[in-house]
Amino acid sequence: MKAHIIGAGMAGLSAAIELTRAGVAVDVADSAAQAGGRCRSYHDPQLGRVIDNGNHLVLAGNDAVMAYLDTIGARDRLSGPAHADFAFCDLKSGDRWTFRPNDGAVPWWLFDRDRRVPGAGALAHLALGRLLIGGKDDTVADRIATSGVLWDRLLEPVLLSALNTDPREGSARLAAAVVQGSLARGGLATRPRIAEPTLAAAFVDPALDWLRARGGAVTTGKRLRALVFDGDRVAALDFGDGAVAVEGAVVLAVPPWVAEALVPDLIAPNEFRAIVNAHFAFVPPPGTPAMVGVVGGTTEWIFAFDDRLSITVSGADRLVDTDRAELAALFWRELCAVHGISAPLPAWQVVKEKRATFAATPAQDARRPGAKTRWRNLFLAGDWTQTGLPATIEGALRSGVSAAHLAMR
Repeated sequence: MKAHIIGAGMAGLSAAIELTRAGVAVDVADSAAQAGGRCRSYHDPQLGRVIDNGNHLVLAGNDAVMAYLDTIGARDRLSGPAHADFAFCDLKSGDRWTFRPNDGAVPWWLFDRDRRVPGAGALAHLALGRLLIGGKDDTVADRIATSGVLWDRLLEPVLLSALNTDPREGSARLAAAVVQGSLARGGLATRPRIAEPTLAAAFVDPALDWLRARGGAVTTGKRLRALVFDGDRVAALDFGDGAVAVEGAVVLAVPPWVAEALVPDLIAPNEFRAIVNAHFAFVPPPGTPAMVGVVGGTTEWIFAFDDRLSITVSGADRLVDTDRAELAALFWRELCAVHGISAPLPAWQVVKEKRATFAATPAQDARRPGAKTRWRNLFLAGDWTQTGLPATIEGALRSGVSAAHLAMR
């Protein structure tokens, strides 16, 4: 049996690895020039550096991420603090604080004012538990207060980055899943982890090496034009240069709009939200924290790497039509204010992903299909499928494993 994996992003690579582990031969094809999907890295001539298309954060408690990295031998390519320390800066007031949940699952940090969000008492933090209770169609605003110190200084920035959607209209079910997989498990599970030196070095290149060492075929620049159906199965794949007969399973791990064009009557998310990232060719001063959350400005998160500084803005539809040079200047001013840098604007790059993720609203969550289709050898994978999580690396990897297990049946 041979499994055909269409798409070499996180979901497709995850499915290919899971099938290969089970002894199934895999053939992976992707229309892009390189594997990785949205988790790609490339050399940017404007910066003279290798950068990621975006700053993707995972958490120590992301079980699918850790299992994937363990399999391909790349867990050591994640870095992060020993404890769940999240530094924040308010650009309007100048206030700085660090949210520091304790390591264990019993949340005694609630009763330590030096660990909580300043200005928010223990009862305000305990109210977060209401996020876990309610109906499937609830928004975050239906369950918890969306104003006040705790909202402004922790919940809004964190949930916005997790959902890539205004959390007030975001799905409470998906927000609760994020909390249950991280903070509810304790600080150790909530520790942030960043790929170093790049996303490709951690998640993509080791996976390709692992697959090829075990006979897996990975071809880029190869676009699937059509699925050829015969009764209740996919009989062939049309890449535009002749049909390829299918004897085994097909895992379709492509963006939802591509899947809708290939699969008849497929219902999938059809509303999306943007992410804007900016990268600056500036070596961070000694002692610069690896990650800082920013409130009171346009910038939301600042990341420090050995050779560059980067910022991320989620739910950034309002910025996608703004001139890139104007954005770079704005972000650099805010970055300098946060880190106390006095320097002219260095070489920069602004990356806009207009359809970065599906809109994590209850209505769009309801459109997410499962991995199984009505064709017995066709399975879907991707962070837009019904993983129970927002569009995250963890969700993408889980979806690939689920599709692979169905294919093996």
